[in-house]
Amino acid sequence: MSKIGFIGAGSMAESMIKGLLKSGMMSNEDIIVTNKTNEKRLEELQARYGVKTDFARSFIYEEADILVFALKPKDAESGISEVRPHLHGQLIISILAGISIETIQHYAGGKSAVVRAMPNTSAAIQQSATGIAVSHEVTEEQKKKAVELFETIGHVTVLDESQLNAVTAIAGSGPAFIYHLIEGMERGASELGMDQATAKLLICQMIAGAANMLQDSGKEPAELRKEITSEGGTTEAGLNTLAAYQFEEAVVDCVKTATKRAAELNEMFSASTYK
Repeated sequence: MSKIGFIGAGSMAESMIKGLLKSGMMSNEDIIVTNKTNEKRLEELQARYGVKTDFARSFIYEEADILVFALKPKDAESGISEVRPHLHGQLIISILAGISIETIQHYAGGKSAVVRAMPNTSAAIQQSATGIAVSHEVTEEQKKKAVELFETIGHVTVLDESQLNAVTAIAGSGPAFIYHLIEGMERGASELGMDQATAKLLICQMIAGAANMLQDSGKEPAELRKEITSEGGTTEAGLNTLAAYQFEEAVVDCVKTATKRAAELNEMFSASTYK
């Protein structure tokens, strides 16, 4: 049975722990968690999930054959460098935004087996859309294990690392863009006299239904849009307003800008590493 050590105890680490336990993939005895200084947070996780917690990180390095780095990017260099003397073939999984596999390997002091993952906040309800990329050193068995691990918190897609910046924009930042759309729809409903609770319920069900329809029907979004749109009808009127505000172009630019920023963060951390 594998044992997994979490270096960092934030919300994403907790979501992964919850998924692992709920799926039965691991028991609480197989999960060890540490962080830098927040003892109260470790006590919370121990009480909530029964996992092992310890500030003595050497214990984690000796026990775990999978190490998950769930640190803040600014703590990556110190956090991963600390592992260097204790590596003995463990699989390293990084959920650090903006830190490339090459940079992680540099911090770790060698060509370690590294899986770089980009889950999103929907991991909290086991509905994440996660993209992962693997280094050449990762074996097929390790890759399978990583996929299984992230499947406990949602859907997993294995990609080339060059595509992870786009994954960050679409799947990582994407929920925020959808929530912003919902804010606008709620505001519109409110200005038409609908109470917020009713509007929220209708909008949530509409989005969930539309997503399921797109996934299950096998049809393209443009086709589904046209099926709803009648000439001279309400949908056409609304779509014409969106077109007047160049809605589609704004969304395309939004994704491109977020992807560009992800690339800039990659470059920033890479540059700081090799100075």
